[in-house]
Amino acid sequence: MNKIHYLKEGLFFFVLSFALYNCSPSAEITKSVTDIERPIPYPIDIPDRFTEAVESATRSETGAPGRNYWQQFAEYTIYASLHPDEKHLESIVNIVYHNNSPDTLNYLHLDLIQNHHTEGIERNRAAEVTGGMNLVKVEVDGDTLEESYMGDSRYIVTGTRLILMPTEPMVPGEKKQISIEYNFDIPQSGAGGRMGYDGDNLFYLGYWYPQMTVYDDVVGWHPDQYLGLAEFYHGFSNYEYHVDVPSDWVVMGTGEFLNPGDVLTSRIYDRYQASQESDEVVNIIKPEDFGFATRADLGKRLTWKFHAESVRDVAFSATRESMWDGARTPVNDFEYTHINTFYRELAPLWEEVTAYQQHAITFLSELTDFSYPWPHMTAVEGSNIISGGMEFPMMTIMGDYNNQGADLLYNVTAHELAHMWVPMIVSTDERRYSWMDEGNTSFSTNEARMEFHPGEDHHEDSRQSYIRWAESDYEGAMMRRSDFHKNRAAFSVASYSKPASVLAALRGVLGEEVFYEAYQTFINDWAFKHAYPWDMFRTFETVSGKDLEWFWRSWYYETWTLDQAITDVRENGALTEIIVEDLGELPMPVNLTITLTDGETVEHSIPVDIWLKGFRVASLSIDEKDIQRVEIDARRNFPDVDLSNNIWEKE
Repeated sequence: MNKIHYLKEGLFFFVLSFALYNCSPSAEITKSVTDIERPIPYPIDIPDRFTEAVESATRSETGAPGRNYWQQFAEYTIYASLHPDEKHLESIVNIVYHNNSPDTLNYLHLDLIQNHHTEGIERNRAAEVTGGMNLVKVEVDGDTLEESYMGDSRYIVTGTRLILMPTEPMVPGEKKQISIEYNFDIPQSGAGGRMGYDGDNLFYLGYWYPQMTVYDDVVGWHPDQYLGLAEFYHGFSNYEYHVDVPSDWVVMGTGEFLNPGDVLTSRIYDRYQASQESDEVVNIIKPEDFGFATRADLGKRLTWKFHAESVRDVAFSATRESMWDGARTPVNDFEYTHINTFYRELAPLWEEVTAYQQHAITFLSELTDFSYPWPHMTAVEGSNIISGGMEFPMMTIMGDYNNQGADLLYNVTAHELAHMWVPMIVSTDERRYSWMDEGNTSFSTNEARMEFHPGEDHHEDSRQSYIRWAESDYEGAMMRRSDFHKNRAAFSVASYSKPASVLAALRGVLGEEVFYEAYQTFINDWAFKHAYPWDMFRTFETVSGKDLEWFWRSWYYETWTLDQAITDVRENGALTEIIVEDLGELPMPVNLTITLTDGETVEHSIPVDIWLKGFRVASLSIDEKDIQRVEIDARRNFPDVDLSNNIWEKE
């Protein structure tokens, strides 16, 4: 019979019977009546506004959207003219905004991300000053609004926020028509390296239009300014947009490409069409096609048209000397999406990016159990705009990776494409909870890497990145507001490597089958909706049937570290006794792999309950004898900060 004991030398004990996970139903527990020896996770903090949303049934105790869930919606029509020589964009955006909330809205809020480049604005990272967005004309329902701090029919600009104050408030169920004429000078590497231009042959335009701020059931109008580090939170909308460019430029953007036959020459159009039916890469534009890929004569202009439904944002690229490769890839047993890759001759590693995209989109559709839903996925090489990568619906911009190598180019490709699921399908607030999109994405990236580059545990990179930072004075809790970490390294660990490692650890706690059922349930339940951390937490608890509050508190709200150690293995009569000490502050189950002298391996576990009762040391008594080796977490699920004490071997 296996027995587990809590140990505390020199103190009085009493015995309780308790059933413990994988242990014998009659396992003995020796519990101290003295003070606890370690931090015990207390209940997690849930904002009152979220609790109120559950009470009003827009959200639920189970983690699924509530029966009264609602979200706002908008329809955009945009006409834009790009002037490459002047590095300038002129545009008009018409927005139909639907108030699906039960609230009357006295003001309407829009984001003006280009104002990140205004002189004197608050930032947490450096930015080129270009003057920001110049508003020429602002209208609501046909009435022209003036910039003013007093009066009716007015607007104010504060930082990266535009606030409209129409004469009449917006009642529930109403829609308002907003029209804004604007222009701006394009920064070379704008919005934190997320858009811009390189030389005289490449533009990538993100955050290029006034965009409705999210108004949701938990916070209302989201008040957070864009400071440059933490990213974005957008609502789902429909878009019809036209981009006017000189004739020797080629445009691709979010959404269905509406008029390829009108703008591409017949030769290029035929290749484009062929690529949509080809599993192999088709070279749509080659170097010899530069300047001859479109229908208009030099000196003329062409308009490229796109349409997208239920997306958080739109972005577009304009290239003059980029090669264009295309192919298709399956997203399920019956459907395909089109893959586009635009890259210049300076980026030879990009010849493989179409294949990288094919693998990632197909793999991630299966991993999430949610088929990639859009007509294309496009990657654009943007050296000197960005060194890493940045995602938009159906579009990503990435560096050339000439110095980093092909493996890392695959990694960043898979990462940016994984963002199509979070936050582009499951919308999350990146300005407050960057870990929700970056952590989920880093986890699924590592899973894609495991298949693309087999034979190695690619989650180990994330674990080591987190562990190197874990015991520093700079680590911030993942639930800390994203823009308010002590420095960019702390932000990065709390947003990327730690949450990716924590999801892998959660899989180790729940087992693969239950974990993926919960993970996929969360993706599918919240597809095209706005999810908060507590929705995710509750989904995992509902699916698993386990109370995981100790896990959320320990990993997401604290900066505790995990350090489990085997301190002794000894024979005790007919049994073998294994002594485990928990040296860290973070409680986790202890999974032991025991190798016998004949080579046979057996597994035993000490459940997390031991540590949750405040003890530091536990003894596991097992029937097996002739033990050669004992190892904690041989499958390497948990990010233990010191592996040197995880193995005992018989001398």
